[in-house]
Amino acid sequence: MQYYLYRPQDKQRSWFLVLLLLLIFYNITGGLFPDPNIPIPIVLQNILAYAGGFAVASYVPYYFYKGFELDDIRFHALYGVPLFLLLPFFIFFVVIYAIDQNLDKAIDYGVIIPFFYSFVILVAIAKAIWKKYRKRTQQNNIVEIIALYAAILPWVSMTIIAYFHLSQLLEVLLTNGGFIFISILFFTRYISKARREYEQLIGANNQSNIYFHENCKVYQLTSREIEIVELIKAGNKYREIAEILFISERTVTTHVQNIYQKINVSSKVALIQKLEQKVHLSLYEG
Repeated sequence: MQYYLYRPQDKQRSWFLVLLLLLIFYNITGGLFPDPNIPIPIVLQNILAYAGGFAVASYVPYYFYKGFELDDIRFHALYGVPLFLLLPFFIFFVVIYAIDQNLDKAIDYGVIIPFFYSFVILVAIAKAIWKKYRKRTQQNNIVEIIALYAAILPWVSMTIIAYFHLSQLLEVLLTNGGFIFISILFFTRYISKARREYEQLIGANNQSNIYFHENCKVYQLTSREIEIVELIKAGNKYREIAEILFISERTVTTHVQNIYQKINVSSKVALIQKLEQKVHLSLYEG
């Protein structure tokens, strides 16, 4: 959350945060409800408990669609899930169950369509993953494919577990196990992305350093003036520059004024920006 607030444009992290919040909601409602000691109607407790599971299962296809750029499952993520997962839940677990308060009936009828549709989603995601990665035979990509499949299966199994009335412990273990796989994938991809950005930044800095030294020659800065500009670029103040170079602060000020005149700038920011710009041939010709 901290990193997302720092960089809200990072969509990968926002999608992961939504998944995390839904999983927390699922674990809390599934762990606490139903409990007659809690001052909430049992019917509402059951609705909330099953809502957590359906919400997580419904969001996962969208997360794979956006987070892993699986464009082939766009229909399922945007339209199939609302029709075949959320709508049956609303009809049987919210409307009908609230009326007749028969939970077994809601489970028996409410998960029939999601039960069969979960296999459709499984096949669709599997095909999308294979299509996306089939041309990438590197070992790292093969590991990621296996991990993706391992992350999908627990979420698909949620409706199967509900349909056959299997134990809640099995459901929680599978669901949270799937989240662990997704978390590993998320952090692995994010670390790789951060490394690539860092390498690009280093490359850009190296490029700007080349321009910097070339521009210093173009503007005919002396070796002492180049030293002062480099120290300014590093964030040092005039007093600190004077101490480093064993000269007076007034001498530093004089050098800076001469530098400003040569480069035709009036501030430190403009000075650094101009010296890091790409060298123009017209300057050499002049």
